[in-house]
Amino acid sequence: MNYHDYYAKADRPVETCVVGTGGFGQSFLAQAQRVPLMNARIAVDLSAESAASGLKAAGVDPRKIQICESAHDAKVAWERGDYIATKDLALVCDLPFDVIVEATGQPKAAARHALLAVEAEKHLALVTKELDSVVGPGLKALAAERGRIVTTVDGDQPSLLIGLATWAEVMGFHVIAAGKSSEYDFVFDPSSGRLTSNERSAENVDLEGHWALGERGIGEILAARSNAIAGFPQRAVPDLCELMVVANATGLQPDQFDLHAPLARINEVPTIFSQHDDGGILSGARRLDVFHCLRKPDEISFAGGVFVVIRCDDAKSWDMLAQKGHIVSRTGANAMVFLPRHLLGLEAATSILDAAIHQTSGYGADYRPRYDLIAVATEDLPAGTVLSMGGHHHTISGVTAEFRPAGPLTATAPAPFYLAADCRLTTTIPKGQEIRMRDLEPQEASALMRLRREQDARFFGPRS
Repeated sequence: MNYHDYYAKADRPVETCVVGTGGFGQSFLAQAQRVPLMNARIAVDLSAESAASGLKAAGVDPRKIQICESAHDAKVAWERGDYIATKDLALVCDLPFDVIVEATGQPKAAARHALLAVEAEKHLALVTKELDSVVGPGLKALAAERGRIVTTVDGDQPSLLIGLATWAEVMGFHVIAAGKSSEYDFVFDPSSGRLTSNERSAENVDLEGHWALGERGIGEILAARSNAIAGFPQRAVPDLCELMVVANATGLQPDQFDLHAPLARINEVPTIFSQHDDGGILSGARRLDVFHCLRKPDEISFAGGVFVVIRCDDAKSWDMLAQKGHIVSRTGANAMVFLPRHLLGLEAATSILDAAIHQTSGYGADYRPRYDLIAVATEDLPAGTVLSMGGHHHTISGVTAEFRPAGPLTATAPAPFYLAADCRLTTTIPKGQEIRMRDLEPQEASALMRLRREQDARFFGPRS
């Protein structure tokens, strides 16, 4: 595809407003200054000053940045051609921009911003997968009724994986598995036995004897590796959250509700993510999973990228491709096609241009609640505990996440992870038990719950 031609129908730059100037928002603002078909003149954050700092860090001339405390201030700044920094999206919603880029990572705040976007008839690029995992399909349908687009965003793994998996199916490949690598590699130095991952390290780790698959059984070597890294986390809520969005968009499904999440070297992926009959760990085809990239310090990273494992229906072609360096499983039954990168806001423009210029959403036409990401206690949680969400990865202490088939939020239904976030428990939850809606203090007044009730009614019927 020639992208210049693809976007040639644009008669002006697409105007955007970014909400949240953290890692993704900051990288988006920086690249937006260089995208000929897009402008990013409005930044919203918890304070107008932090929004202004985001614009300055993106290279905007500080003399062109206006702190706006009212809608009038914002209108004057817009008409003057200045950049706008503010603390409230509502103050700028009447300005003539096209797309809101929601990148706060905060599900309750993002729900309010999403409703403002719908009411102001703006397109919405939904970076906040925490909101997406609770109400994404309903939000997309709600905006469509106003003739507006809600889209996932290139630069994050859900959008990239939806694109890669659907490309593979359009090409006629049989998809065995699809997924991503986790955010942080496991880097092993055989000379010292030192293992590092995400600023954690351990000495004398017993991985050298389990480095190569050889002809060993997959289950045996993965269990040995898992035992060797027992002191490191082996499940991450963001990975499950991202893959749940992909499941709802594509119909791909997890092989188990908490994913396998094996420790694997890049060249092992199509061997490990094969079906049982081919020596792999999967019970069926079209499965979703994540792997932790195991490598030496001088080996390349998968960089949080995405992959599909496809069946080698034409053995002669894949034998030729293997000779060219493509990664084929040890039985020759499957191969991996992959994108070893995700560039955050640096590559978000394609999704935003698609929404504004072509009126298309990265989710596709069949985005619906197939799965929920639900909350499960990993320790005994007393009544009165506030399930505070925090940290870079927006996790909850003492709680993990798992897939479940989607359904309406009855009192006995398991609570969606990011709907339970920052709520108070009304009863004690034993370790290993699902947190259910009846276990949480009521939150019917929140924008997040309003959107979820509307989604339930839309997809499961009014009585839900």
